[in-house]
Amino acid sequence: MSRKGYRDRLFELLSDPDAIIQDNYILGSGESNHSNQQHTNDAFSDKWEKYGRSDEKERLYEFQRSWYLSLYGFESEKALATFLQSKEVIFDAGCGLGYKAAWFAELAPDSLVVGMDFSEAALQAAESYKSVENLFFIRGDIARTGFRDGLVDYTSCDQVIMHTEDPVATFAELARITQKEGQLACYFYAKKALPRELLDDYFRTHCITMSAEELWAMSEQVTELGKRLSELDVSLDCPEIPALGIKEGRVDIQRFIYWNFLKCFWNAELGAETSIATNYDWYSPSNARRFSEQEVRDLVSDCGMREVSFHSEEACYSGRFVHMDATGQ
Repeated sequence: MSRKGYRDRLFELLSDPDAIIQDNYILGSGESNHSNQQHTNDAFSDKWEKYGRSDEKERLYEFQRSWYLSLYGFESEKALATFLQSKEVIFDAGCGLGYKAAWFAELAPDSLVVGMDFSEAALQAAESYKSVENLFFIRGDIARTGFRDGLVDYTSCDQVIMHTEDPVATFAELARITQKEGQLACYFYAKKALPRELLDDYFRTHCITMSAEELWAMSEQVTELGKRLSELDVSLDCPEIPALGIKEGRVDIQRFIYWNFLKCFWNAELGAETSIATNYDWYSPSNARRFSEQEVRDLVSDCGMREVSFHSEEACYSGRFVHMDATGQ
């Protein structure tokens, strides 16, 4: 299909008949009426503008593609490609710099792939992937997509929904646009130990008063802390403390502090810039809701969906979901 054919298909998705597609990009609103959401949008615009210039980003992209397969129950990239190629319309909700949307478009070259982001990253993505004919980007709010009901065959909302103003309403919106026999993949931050949760919530109110420069500086500092803790190469046998949500077991000191008290991400393989951006990603957005496993399952059920696959680990819960009355998977 030609670029025009994909563009015509995109127009069928949109409820706004006056939308203007400029090559591979629709300029929607990047403004929110909610102060926390606007602060979150600005934080991610700043993050992606800086990180988009990083020499480390290809390493991150490779890691994220591999992790995506684990998060959503695909045995291999080939299995994901086979799955996507059966989908006429694929939506990457909260696409950031667009690398996963571009991956989907490469794996399913005959499918229409649309990425949407509330931050300025949507334009960066459109500029980066101009040559991909079946790929389009929209700057807009994934909680109000502007899509017609049930026209998306596969909706992917990876590591994003917790940054929206109302994740429950956002999930309902994504379920609405996903067709009856389609699938919705979604990732949720997991709740951590009580001391970490309390510090995260308290400190986030402080971060709102900090400038982007101050937040980047702090992110560099907590990254350095994580690096130094990791380099100690010290483990401890931690006792279980149920009242605080602290788990029993042998754990590296950096991981012990990270999971239970303070996010100080460090990953030598991904590099310093990626580690700093990861910490900035946590501390800078006003919106960063965490969920228990039961809360995730209840949300899915309340939106009239059921699981096809479900994954849990220390950091998150994720899965693919279909409508209750869907006949296939």
